[in-house]
Amino acid sequence: MEIETLEWLRTPDGGRLLVHAAQAWADHPGDPVRVASVVRRLEPDAEKAAAATTQTRLRDKAVTKFGDAAQLMFFTPDALEQATRTRVADHRAARLAAAIPGGSVVDLGCGIGGDLLAFARAGLLAAGIDQDPVRVAMAAANLEALGLAGAVQVGDATTIEVKGFGAAFADPARRGGRGRVFDVDGWTPPWPWVLDLLSGRSLVKVAPGIGHDLVPPGVEAEWVSDGGDVKEAVLWSPALSTTERRATVIGDGGLATLTEDDDPGADVRPVGPYLYEPDGAVIRAGLVTAVAAGVGGGLVDEHIAYVTADGAFRTPFARGYRVVEELPYREKQLRAALHERGIGRLTIKKRGVQVVPEELRKRLALKGDEEATLVMTRVAGQGTALLVEPF
Repeated sequence: MEIETLEWLRTPDGGRLLVHAAQAWADHPGDPVRVASVVRRLEPDAEKAAAATTQTRLRDKAVTKFGDAAQLMFFTPDALEQATRTRVADHRAARLAAAIPGGSVVDLGCGIGGDLLAFARAGLLAAGIDQDPVRVAMAAANLEALGLAGAVQVGDATTIEVKGFGAAFADPARRGGRGRVFDVDGWTPPWPWVLDLLSGRSLVKVAPGIGHDLVPPGVEAEWVSDGGDVKEAVLWSPALSTTERRATVIGDGGLATLTEDDDPGADVRPVGPYLYEPDGAVIRAGLVTAVAAGVGGGLVDEHIAYVTADGAFRTPFARGYRVVEELPYREKQLRAALHERGIGRLTIKKRGVQVVPEELRKRLALKGDEEATLVMTRVAGQGTALLVEPF
């Protein structure tokens, strides 16, 4: 989209076309060709009509990340894909605001402004820099649409002097022409720039799979999950860190956090009546033994992220199961055991074993009206199959 077209969409005429496009999308969900045809009858200019249709489609898709606010915002496909979910961005912004109350933050590579909006909502004086003029224009439009204060400008984030701000935030691009880039030196900006930024008052969003060995001394690594999915890791510079490793879990019931200070360690023990599957953020942060200690249990294996205990506990950091029984691990005997119990629908969870759930499910040729959950893992180094019930 050209900036001129974006500006036109923000005019009263453009706004009315977006309303019509949204209605067309509601009338013909999942049929972009039909929607485009309806919009084109209302607006003969092909570029304006296409822009309105595209924004309507992207706004509908963006609801999962931005909620109702998405219907007022502007997006590009790539920027929406890269944008942080509102609940995750708001947590990060609230934590920064608590560290520098009433302070300022510069978003180095602000894109369409998803994180910038969160900083502004948290009461921080927010400024954004990006090399893409269209994304900068969209970030400005999004701030205005949501009634939030902030400033954005086109520029090279790597040349900005950040010392004049209370903190700096960056989210290096981790995608290239062939997809995701896992080598930190292939990020844009690259890893040396990130390390330099972390020497000051800053926070950097990185891939959840970042190795613990890459985290510099004194920097806190926080892994964040939302609704059970690990969304990001954030590196907090020594000036902002409060621990070494942290797992933050966001769910419908609110937010909970676990740090290495909560981890007294735990031993391996036999499988008890209950099994716990730690949240992905907990696993990434290396805090599985903290969950084990929290439920008064232990590990099923020193290398496996399952916890077992004698009691049933509700914890935001793990999903709990009652262990119904142990079944044979060998496939032939397992198939017979499942058939004997009339299990026709089976959820297979696996950890630490060479099993492809979809392929195994086909080979088991399940029949019956019962539904069950099977955990296939290692217990004390041995392959084990456990029939469990979620609670």
